[in-house]
Amino acid sequence: MLELLTGAGLALSAGLNAYIPLLVLGVLARLTPLVELSDTWSWLTSGWAIGILSALLVVETVADKLPSVDHLNDLVQTVVRPTAGGIVFATSAASQTHGVVSETAPDIPQPVLVVLGVVLALAAHLVKAIARPAVNLSTAGAGAPVASVVEDVASSTLAVLAILVPAFVVVFVLALVAVAITAIRQRRRHRRRLILPGGSGPT
Repeated sequence: MLELLTGAGLALSAGLNAYIPLLVLGVLARLTPLVELSDTWSWLTSGWAIGILSALLVVETVADKLPSVDHLNDLVQTVVRPTAGGIVFATSAASQTHGVVSETAPDIPQPVLVVLGVVLALAAHLVKAIARPAVNLSTAGAGAPVASVVEDVASSTLAVLAILVPAFVVVFVLALVAVAITAIRQRRRHRRRLILPGGSGPT
């Protein structure tokens, strides 16, 4: 069960930023005893993998903070983030982490783990993609960098806590649902303002 919570947390983290959980797994496995990757996924600890992921993270971090680019970036990341989510879910389930000490992976086929990771990462990505336009519209684009920083911090925090304290993932899921509900309500209000004469609701 804890293996699945760790995998779920990393996949949700990937839905906010594809490269952060991959880097967290690779760096922690390379430099600390907190993560011990299986042979299948040990390539994440290599210097070239960490270097490429770091470079991609820089590009993603910059692009996501520019209001004129973030929408296009989200379209591209619709493929990248779920893919990363599938990888980190399968990786963590087949490895040992600080929060989960296990010699064997859960009795679930690898393809199923990958699909679970893809679905969770896609869900987090869609919440982000729905919320960001609402932030841009309400702040004339000025809130995009702030929202992006919050998302990066949330992704980093979730990735680390998913490894150290897997139960925290449940709290994050509840928060993600709350954000999704709020974002959908804001979009509906904005559409009503555009449809109603004068751009305002009835008094």
